[in-house]
Amino acid sequence: MKPIRVLVVDDSAAVRRLLRLALSEDPELEICGVAANGKIALAQLEQNVPDVVTLDIEMPEMDGLAALAQIRKTHPRLPVIMFSTLTERGAVATLDALALGASDYVTKGATVSDPTQASASIRQQLVPRIKSLCRKIELTPLQTRECRTSGRNSHAPVELVAIGTSTGGPNALAQVLAALPADFSVPMVIVQHMPATFTRFLAERLSLVCALPVREAAGGTKLQPGTVWIAPGDHHLILSGIRSNCSLQLIQTPPENSCRPSVDVLFRSVAQVFGEGCLAVIMTGMGQDGGRGAEVIRSSGGRVWAQDAATSVVWGMPGFVVENGLAQRVLPLSVIGQEIVSAVQHTRKQTFAAAGGP
Repeated sequence: MKPIRVLVVDDSAAVRRLLRLALSEDPELEICGVAANGKIALAQLEQNVPDVVTLDIEMPEMDGLAALAQIRKTHPRLPVIMFSTLTERGAVATLDALALGASDYVTKGATVSDPTQASASIRQQLVPRIKSLCRKIELTPLQTRECRTSGRNSHAPVELVAIGTSTGGPNALAQVLAALPADFSVPMVIVQHMPATFTRFLAERLSLVCALPVREAAGGTKLQPGTVWIAPGDHHLILSGIRSNCSLQLIQTPPENSCRPSVDVLFRSVAQVFGEGCLAVIMTGMGQDGGRGAEVIRSSGGRVWAQDAATSVVWGMPGFVVENGLAQRVLPLSVIGQEIVSAVQHTRKQTFAAAGGP
């Protein structure tokens, strides 16, 4: 198998050196070129034909955002991983990059002074993303069409929607939330793998495309219909109480699946409080977070859907759910939002009619 060719773009010579050394240690990766700014990177795209680009955001002459916009004009499918800082400015720039078509991002701290720590961080954070984005999967019929399986209590009314997502999630969430009407009658809770600070800005941006209020979750907030809450970075989000009087709680127990917030943690609490009244959706993302939680939701009688492989940036999280027989429906991103709305409206109408409504 040919190694994955990586083009490293960063204005810091020290960072370029660290990336070259750390990535070169993996036999599956090959550095095909380095560039100190976006202008040089664009010239190297045609010369070196990379499989993936790591792109710094703040650079002279042409910064990462300007370079990304140009890359997407000529290479719409080339994986691009942004390097951003753990600051408010870095969070805003990262979300700008994702909106422009960046595939994923990695945050970089002040690690240049500690090469050993820096190399370890690159191996843990960047290398898996490169491999996931460049891995080619053979799509089976199950992965390319909608799939339905039977589920216990499948006719119970949907009383809450829970979504878990990671790589590719911000853009996917924007598309799903844009389909929700202003009279959407149930609450929605979301885990998107992101650091602290980033999730607040994500909630603000999603509010611009959604008819419902989208907020970063705060501990003690009462769960209300027609509102979307996003778990804050570095905190697990759980539900506490009973269905008619439920509140959001934030906890900092250890990460699960190397994630905090974790989809599994949220889904377990959702199953405990809402049981068969929950609709859980696993969307694009790397890894397996949400798989075990989905199993708990199915056991409690709730519904579990998954995004299909063809429309996922990375089919890790939804793929795990599908391959383990937990997904009752496998849907393309373009219809997930409208199908959520239909499921909520349909099940609530059924319940109203059964109760003797007109």
